[in-house]
Amino acid sequence: MFSKIQADHSYKAPKHALKIKSIDMHTGGEPLRIVMEGYPEIKASSLLEYRRIVKEKYDHLRTAIMYEPRGHADMYGCLLLPPFNAEADFSVIFMHNEGYSTMCGHAIIALTTLAVKMNWVDVKNNEATLTIEAPCGLIKAKAQLVNGKIMASFLCVPSFVVGLDFTVELKSLGIISYDVAYGGAFYAYVDSNKIGLDLTPQNLKGIIETGMEIKHAVIKTNNSILHPFEEDLSFLYGTIFIGGPVSKGVDSRNICVFADGEVDRSPTGSGVSGRMAIHYKRGEIKLHEKMSIESITGAVFYGSVDSTIKYGGGDAVIPCVEGTAYVTGQHEFIIDLEDPFTNGFFLR
Repeated sequence: MFSKIQADHSYKAPKHALKIKSIDMHTGGEPLRIVMEGYPEIKASSLLEYRRIVKEKYDHLRTAIMYEPRGHADMYGCLLLPPFNAEADFSVIFMHNEGYSTMCGHAIIALTTLAVKMNWVDVKNNEATLTIEAPCGLIKAKAQLVNGKIMASFLCVPSFVVGLDFTVELKSLGIISYDVAYGGAFYAYVDSNKIGLDLTPQNLKGIIETGMEIKHAVIKTNNSILHPFEEDLSFLYGTIFIGGPVSKGVDSRNICVFADGEVDRSPTGSGVSGRMAIHYKRGEIKLHEKMSIESITGAVFYGSVDSTIKYGGGDAVIPCVEGTAYVTGQHEFIIDLEDPFTNGFFLR
């Protein structure tokens, strides 16, 4: 029998099955399943229109590769597409356990790293640049090779503060204070020290429960979470807790609870971008001054304010976020249409 296994160890899927090919990566421990092949051809005039069509007609493909048994409750992915904007090298749609996000910094860092590893971009003088079209806009990304290691960074879309020191009443904590900022997605930012929340893995359940309680309470009570140009971007994506560093040599800890109770293993690129807008508005960071921000895994992103601009009638910053990512595997998923769990499931 073993000789037969050695002779033919490739599985031939039935004709009725769907195949989706991916390259999997992680950034600071946060997964990214990059879909390379398998989605149907869709005609759309813009990335946001494409995203709406995928959401309305092909969401079962997202659940098939994000949910169990192929994924898990904290899985994250993206769909790689040709660019709609002529300035971009390619476009991308982000996906997770609840649906589709507008921006994802850890994915941009991973995709930039992958572009170098796959020779999609030219590396000159140990540096490569590319432009990625995301639902929130064009992202300028850069990869630098330092002693053979790839450090990826990106300039985020205009990021701005919606408001500082909002208050909301929670059943569990009473009245708390929070800020709202946009860094490609909108987040409610909460000082964990002020609510006595321990930002360590041992308190993961408490972090998720408090983060979701805050998110739902803010959605119900705050009607100022509006993007100046795109209605599709006008929603609160998650809660970000800010606390003192746990590891030595970093400035702060950042834990993001987003979508349907997912916890970002990375420091959250869009969340760091929003933080740069907050810190700059409060006078806590200067132009080009770097801040090191760690995640729940201890992974570190470096955030700074690259420039300031006027945007949508108000003040905004262009943040720069740096980090590292790694390839974990490549897959061909078989989606057998006769499988009772074709579209996936969650147990939690």
